[in-house]
Amino acid sequence: MAKFMKATSQQPLPSLPLFSIKGVQMRTFHITWFMFFICFFGWFGLAPLMPTIRTEMGLTKEQIGNIIIASVSSTIIARLIIGRLCDLFGPRKTAVWLLIIGSIPVFLVGLAHNYETFLLFRLAIGVIGASFVITQYHTSMMFAPNIKGTANAITGGWGNLGGGITNMVMPLIFACIVGFGYTAEIAWRYAMIVPGVFMLLIAFLYWKYTKDTPAGNFNEIERLKTAKKKFSWKVLGDWRIWALTFAYAMCFGMEITFDNVAALHFVDSFDLSQSSAGFWAGIFGFMNLFARALGGIMADKTGRSYGLKGKGLLLASMLLLEGIGVLLFAQAGSLMLAIISMLGFALFLKMANGVTYAIVPFINKEHVGLISGIVGAGGNLGGMLFGFLFKSTAISYATAFQYIAFIILAVAFVVLLTPFKKTRKKTVAEKELAIQA
Repeated sequence: MAKFMKATSQQPLPSLPLFSIKGVQMRTFHITWFMFFICFFGWFGLAPLMPTIRTEMGLTKEQIGNIIIASVSSTIIARLIIGRLCDLFGPRKTAVWLLIIGSIPVFLVGLAHNYETFLLFRLAIGVIGASFVITQYHTSMMFAPNIKGTANAITGGWGNLGGGITNMVMPLIFACIVGFGYTAEIAWRYAMIVPGVFMLLIAFLYWKYTKDTPAGNFNEIERLKTAKKKFSWKVLGDWRIWALTFAYAMCFGMEITFDNVAALHFVDSFDLSQSSAGFWAGIFGFMNLFARALGGIMADKTGRSYGLKGKGLLLASMLLLEGIGVLLFAQAGSLMLAIISMLGFALFLKMANGVTYAIVPFINKEHVGLISGIVGAGGNLGGMLFGFLFKSTAISYATAFQYIAFIILAVAFVVLLTPFKKTRKKTVAEKELAIQA
């Protein structure tokens, strides 16, 4: 009996006891989603404070667009690198170093007093967004295939919840600091110290209470050597990877774009205060509490009955509904209609996030980190490209959302036509026949 329990404790879990912290699998599950949650405070903590920052620094719409682009563009390269580092050195070490290094620009952004310096800090802070790849990689290591999609969706969704909570909490932290007698120009700078401190605290928890795999860290199970031997760039020839990359650009790319511009859009279009705008922007992010998990659960159930092909059809459906929702939001003429349509497209957007990463771990099990990094980078690539629309002085924010809706609908059809099916390794006999042919 003792041997059985030990063997089970060193294997990926086939179930998800959501409110348990027993075993390295569940400790890792909770620490890794909380790590991503905290990283959102560092990554997007400035977004709900932009009305104040815009006034202080006299930023133009074009400059704000550049800042939005900078906040997500550096994450593209970072996610590619972090995915490979997870494959090589394990998610535990990778997470700790990312948190420590990423906290530096979060602490120091308050030193910026002009557009150029602020832009550089925003670019550096964007690296923190690569924490998502670690969360998805680490969760994939801890859970069995039958529950992997659900586990990934919940850790990703609860981590993304940080985007919504950040929009709600950072204006409150800012207001609290102002209440102590500091000016608005000083308060936003001090407010960013809070997420920096939390990033260092979670780095300690990650190092002390997680393992790379249920069986131990990479150096303990000699995975470092096998990771180097198995790596091959040929994996990039699989079109399914790029279809998922485009899909994630449309769902997560739209999510981080909305996190960046929602407060400004509500202030400018509906004359809301900074706190009220932050609240409604936060509601959008708050839906990650359940919506992304719902996508993962549906994907796992679909996968059991219809395989990867069924998951691909589900993803295309979610993107189609998201695109329709964004189109309605763009045409909303009142705050009430804007909020209703926002909640609608938010649901399908976040479900699409969950479905995407319910597919990723099954594309190539030997290169989970690399593929997670590529697809994750696609999300930020989408956010960066969408940022150019909000930078333009020729179109309004509402028109930019309308253009994005049409792009999402187009990608939905691309995903629909992608042949998502499980690849099977050829037997020795089949390889010999192929050579003879």
